[in-house]
Amino acid sequence: MTTATSTPTFTPTPTTRPALRRAALGTVLAAAAVLTAAGAASAHVTVHPESYAEGATDGLLSFRVPNEEDTASTTEVQVFLPTDHPVLGVLVRPQDGWTPKVTTTELKTPVKTDDGTITEAVSEITWTGGKITAGQYEDFDVAFGQLPDDTAQLAFKALQTYSDGKTVRWIEEAAAGADEPENPAPVLKLTTVSAKSTDTAASGTKQAAAAGTATAAVGDSTARGLGVAGLVVGVLGLAAAGFAVVRTRPTRS
Repeated sequence: MTTATSTPTFTPTPTTRPALRRAALGTVLAAAAVLTAAGAASAHVTVHPESYAEGATDGLLSFRVPNEEDTASTTEVQVFLPTDHPVLGVLVRPQDGWTPKVTTTELKTPVKTDDGTITEAVSEITWTGGKITAGQYEDFDVAFGQLPDDTAQLAFKALQTYSDGKTVRWIEEAAAGADEPENPAPVLKLTTVSAKSTDTAASGTKQAAAAGTATAAVGDSTARGLGVAGLVVGVLGLAAAGFAVVRTRPTRS
């Protein structure tokens, strides 16, 4: 004769209920911490794309400026271009509501190009007249004719002024191997191109410029979002494992 067996059911006891509540609370707090950290890391002024080939020509840079204040709007944005490694042939895209002011500086060391010797370059661009309100951002696009080929990166220091008079100085540069500073300057990496692939890289740069930086910005945001989602899923997975351990513990009669 076959004896029927029943599947034991789990009934939370006074001992297991607090454990479950603590595990659930820990999961929520951990997920919130992950999301908060990711939001803080992406709240500063950045430049897109994040890298170009050294000496690249006919490209586009987009400076993304988020508004971090809840009670004030961003009313002025200043971006300073390096003159020790100048960006040549700078042009500013017209922006609805914003008026750009371009400042040029005479170079200490003129730059020789195929079109002649360049003795001055753009050193500062200031946008005024517009407004970036709480929870919004603005992209400020700048076209260039040629990037330098004698440095590994370019730092674009920036000042962000709010309607309440507050100015945030995005001017700090991280030392090699150090953590990101509190107010980092936007940094563009310049990658080395071998002589054999120079023509290919130049062609790719022109195609990227034609496509604009919108795709690069979306890809960057998507990658960050996927990274955050992965961390959250990992946290939830650990919590689920904890629940399973608690469920399998035998209850005491």
